[in-house]
Order: sequence, then structure tokens, then C-alpha cells
Amino acid sequence: MRPFSFYYFHFEIMTMKFVDPKTDIAFKKIFGNDAHKSILIEFLNEMLELDYPIESVEILNSYQPPKFEGLKNTSLDVKAKDSSEREFIVEMQVAKEAWFLQRAMFYSSKAYSGQLSIGENYHKLKPVIFLGILNFDTFKTKSHFSRHLIINRENHEHDLKDLEWNFIELKKFKKTEYELETVAEKWIYFIQQATNLDHIPENVNTSALKLAYNIAEQHQWTAEELAVYDSQEMEIHRNQNVIETARMEALEAGIKEGIEQGIEQGIEKGIEQGELKTKQSIAKGMLTKGLDLETITELTGLTHAEIQNLI
Repeated sequence: MRPFSFYYFHFEIMTMKFVDPKTDIAFKKIFGNDAHKSILIEFLNEMLELDYPIESVEILNSYQPPKFEGLKNTSLDVKAKDSSEREFIVEMQVAKEAWFLQRAMFYSSKAYSGQLSIGENYHKLKPVIFLGILNFDTFKTKSHFSRHLIINRENHEHDLKDLEWNFIELKKFKKTEYELETVAEKWIYFIQQATNLDHIPENVNTSALKLAYNIAEQHQWTAEELAVYDSQEMEIHRNQNVIETARMEALEAGIKEGIEQGIEQGIEKGIEQGELKTKQSIAKGMLTKGLDLETITELTGLTHAEIQNLI
């Protein structure tokens, strides 16, 4: 009689670890990849209200594997042209910066005028469409997506069609994995949440989006790519820590100064002045970091005139 043999099977649930698509190198590797143009095509078709869909694209600044000599081989935008010569600028903006909207308009206008050489006819000009993905709030609307056109104020006709600006504000997108309905929402969720996931969501139902998740999976990255990615992550966190440290130090200094003045002039008045000094100190720190007046006003409560006085 043959002895019984026992076999033990060990099943492991494979978890995945994704890079953050909002970092420069990841964004370019996913959306600016010549080998996987279907990702950019589907993303643009789903996010933009195009008169006719994109069928093919030429990526004008395609991703190149970096050498770990710094971050100069990566770019936070993707430029592309479709078969009809329409140009698309897709930009990921993590940190809020002064005059970002003006820069977006300048880039688009420059791309538009740059299509012509001296002496060429204007009929050769093709539309330029800007899509900005912002990791901060910019507009006063509640919607996470906005489209900005040049409209006739009198009759609201859209006669000047060659330039438009579209923006995704990630902070305003609140849907969970199981609330996603459209393909566009699933793309936004990917950009916003991929780094927090350990699996590809079950409702991912397009081949291009599945491919984007697979490219973002860290096991697919080379050691050099991960080294650059890690350095970019550390730089982002370092900048955030510098700003937060400056804010805390300014708050502490302002409160201390206010208390000292309160001893001499009265507690109530001292507290008021301490709060003002705190706001001024915080505002000074924000100015040195290049934040715009609107952001500083919103965060400190100071008026534009008060902030200009600090400058």
C-alpha cells in the first residue's frame, strides 16, 4: 500500500505598485510614449470635445529613457500632432505657480504662430488645443473640468475656433473607484489615484487604459528610470517641506511678537497684531516661493494692497 503524500499549495495574491503619473518622468513615459500612442489618442478623445476624433498622432517630444544625470531629460508636457495637423499640448502641473494661466495662453499662442514661416499664408494655420492637468484649484467653478473658448460676447458665437484651453482640476474630482462611470472619469482617477492602488480597478474596460496601468506598474521600469522617478518624488516632498517649515516658523514668530506687544499694549490688541504679523510673515514666505497674489490673499486674508506693501 502506497503511503499518502500531502501537497501544500501556497497561493499568493499578487499586489501591484504603481508610480505616480503626476511626476514628470511617469507622465512622459505613459502619455508621450511612441511605442504606445493608443494611450494618448484615447485620453485626448475622451477628455476633449473634438469636432472629429483623433485617429493617429505624431508625438513631437516623445519619451526617451533617462540617464541619471539629473532631470533634464524629462519634461512635464507632451506635444502631439494628429493626421489633420491639429496640435495638442498636454501639461501636468503639480505645484501652483504665479501666472500659470498666462503661461498656458502664451504656449498655445506661440505654438499657433510658430506653424508659419515668413511669407507663408495664414490659411495653413491649424488649431492648437491645450489640456492642462492641475493638482490644485484654479477656477471658482465646482466642476473638475472646464473648457475655455474665444466667444463673441454679443451673440455667443464661437467664430475664433483655432485656440482653446481645457483644464482638469484633480482636487475637485471626488469619485471613488466604484462610482466611476465614463471612460474620461476612469482616466482622471488613474492620474489621481494610481500611486495609492495595489491593483488595476475591475471597471477598467479599455485596452489603452489597461496599458497605461501596466506601464505605470513599477516592475516594468528599469533601475535608471526608477532612480530618476525617486529623485523627482523626493524633490517634490522636499519643496513641500520647505514651504510648510517656513509657514510654521512664520506662525511661531508672529505669535511670539504679538504676545510681546500684547504685554505692553494690552492683551487684546496684542493678539490682533500678532495675528497680523503672522499673516504678514506667512505672506512673505509665500512671496519668496513665487506664489501668486490670489493664492496668498486666499490663504492669509490679506488684501492685495497689504501684500504689495510687503513687496
